[in-house]
Amino acid sequence: MKRTRTASIWLIVILLGAAVPAFAADPAPEFEMTTYYVAFLYRGPAWSPEDTPERARIQEGHMANIQKMAATGKLLVAGPFTDDGDLRGLFVFRTSSLEEAKAMAEQDPAVKAGRLRLEWHPWFAAKNIAVTAKAAGTK
Repeated sequence: MKRTRTASIWLIVILLGAAVPAFAADPAPEFEMTTYYVAFLYRGPAWSPEDTPERARIQEGHMANIQKMAATGKLLVAGPFTDDGDLRGLFVFRTSSLEEAKAMAEQDPAVKAGRLRLEWHPWFAAKNIAVTAKAAGTK
């Protein structure tokens, strides 16, 4: 009886030992990490809701500057917040330094005119994140 019991215990141990790896979760993927620089764009001291030719010119320059920064490959994401609050939008940069990102963003016509002000934050995330826009109607 004792021998059967010992054999049963060993059989259970062996079966459990074999089964545990099958139930173990896949190991967490490993990501190489890097620092990105995020600029939050807030209403600046010269912000105004008035629709004037000057505001339209500044906005046109702001949009052209976004395209220019994106073309360098260093501006990864840009866009507005749509809740009409003081926080108007954001930029996410992949640059070698905060100073490089600031130098690019501070050339923006809306920032130079005081319509927007920048608040900077380093962001540590997976390296090589990207956003690829797709044309409407594509999958």
